[in-house]
Amino acid sequence: MSALGKAKGFKKSKSGTYLSIGTTAFGAISVLKQAKKARTENDTLRLVDAVVSAAAIATGLALLLRELKRIGDDDVLLG
Repeated sequence: MSALGKAKGFKKSKSGTYLSIGTTAFGAISVLKQAKKARTENDTLRLVDAVVSAAAIATGLALLLRELKRIGDDDVLLG
């Protein structure tokens, strides 16, 4: 199997999905900082950008959690 094939296989694995969830959650931290700074500076445009980014992160996490369920993860938190 080529390196690219292994990478695609990892992306669809439980480990790869957990890694994606962690990476996405880490991105949420920077969005929260951006929103806090925007509110402090009364920067409406940056605040809107942070809200849109937060929505994208929430959607991404929902998709990743759905992927975990599809894989058949028997994690108690996922039901």
